[in-house]
Amino acid sequence: MVMKVVKSLEEKNQEKVKVEEEKVGQEQVTENKSSYIRLKKFHFIMLLFFLVFVSAGITTFALAFGKEKVVTVTPDRTEFNKLYEAFDTLKNGYYQNVNDKKLINGAIDGMVNSLDDPYSDYMSSDEAKSFHSSISSSFEGIGAEIQEKDGHIVIVSPIKGSPAEKAGIKPNDIVVTVNGKSLQGKNSTEAVTMIRGKKGTKVVLSIQRPGNAIPMTLSIVRDTIPIDTVYGEMVDNSIAKVQITSFSSNTSKELVNTLNDLKKKGMKGLVLDLRQNPGGLLDQAVSISSMFVPNGKVIVKEEDRNGKIKEITSQNEGNPDLPLVVLIDSGSASASEITAAALKESAGVPLIGEKSFGKGTVQTAADFDDGSNLKYTIAKWLTPNGNWIHKKGITPDVVVALPEYATLPIIDSNKELKLSSSSTEVQTAQKMLKAIGYDPGREDGFFDEKTKQAVIKFQTAQKLPATGVLKGDTTIKLMTVLSGKIKNSDTQLQKAVEVLKSRMK
Repeated sequence: MVMKVVKSLEEKNQEKVKVEEEKVGQEQVTENKSSYIRLKKFHFIMLLFFLVFVSAGITTFALAFGKEKVVTVTPDRTEFNKLYEAFDTLKNGYYQNVNDKKLINGAIDGMVNSLDDPYSDYMSSDEAKSFHSSISSSFEGIGAEIQEKDGHIVIVSPIKGSPAEKAGIKPNDIVVTVNGKSLQGKNSTEAVTMIRGKKGTKVVLSIQRPGNAIPMTLSIVRDTIPIDTVYGEMVDNSIAKVQITSFSSNTSKELVNTLNDLKKKGMKGLVLDLRQNPGGLLDQAVSISSMFVPNGKVIVKEEDRNGKIKEITSQNEGNPDLPLVVLIDSGSASASEITAAALKESAGVPLIGEKSFGKGTVQTAADFDDGSNLKYTIAKWLTPNGNWIHKKGITPDVVVALPEYATLPIIDSNKELKLSSSSTEVQTAQKMLKAIGYDPGREDGFFDEKTKQAVIKFQTAQKLPATGVLKGDTTIKLMTVLSGKIKNSDTQLQKAVEVLKSRMK
């Protein structure tokens, strides 16, 4: 049809040329033909407009009601066909409008979760911002390292001096709820976002401690988490203890300064305390290990997905001849385990305490243009002897447990424990009282007259109102006094000093 219209127009144009060359007597005929030609042109243009309009209408209808492809799949990436089809289906068919960014973030998050790796994680731009603040010089929160384990959010270790440590949170505690909201199904980044907050604000955690049937409720006031990661002190005239609480960007420099200061005070032997240390930066673990491992000896090995192993050796910038022992426990993880294993296997340093946590993988992070972040595992790390300690931990050379009272759960200071009360909190309080020298006569959880008298004696000694009721200031003071006893009766440190002295002879 179009071909015929075009041809007709060409013929009429030729006729117009011929007519215009005729004499004036034929002008009327020319005018009529010219009008005929103009009319045909108008019809043709209208036809073109009609065809364009119909085509646009069909396209619009298809986009509105058909199964169109919102995202084009390139032929060389056919593995994404199903993903794009799912996106298109939800984008067009879900009963409410959906947010494209939310769908894409969810898809990436799902891919990472399918790895079943608690150390790989996707963070949205807001979550990534919060994460980066936590590894800067300081941040505000409760101060506890957490991880996702077996579907739960588990405490790896509280940070020294943090609100979490002061509240009595311990490694392997499970965080059940935050401000009444369940953490079931949440990843570690989501949990951190819920727990963290501004200094001075309160967060209420429900904690399930292994061995206790009933969860504990803790109200914790957030604070600024300090940047210091190294704490040193002289245990006696010749032995120093240095505790490293995490491996942050300045930890190795802090350790050098601390050791130099302790040397001036007469340090001849060192107890390196890595208990409750959740880890941190690999390069810091290597730098610190190099201070004690002889030059050229292996500190750690990395094994990639193809089985290729890279060895990282000591640069030995310190003194490998300093008599040394290392303390570890179930809160020692990741970089602290790398350091402990390096000192044990490449420098012959004895480990004392309890079996470590068992994290044997290395992570890296990729930042996206929108500020989101993908953290994922890139390798296993192996000890110098080629051992993979993942989920197994490191067993110390000398196993020493802390006293039973050192692992007692905290008591909610808002609860009132009084005569005739019966609960697990009462049982905990009875054990605490006995540990600090106020024998309640029983430890079965029933608050009887003798327990009341023990509380009154404690309150009198601490210059508190002698009510015989455990609540508020009395409960807080009881836990504070017990904490002091734990520190002064540190059986693991005592054993470490004993072993160190034998190495110094």
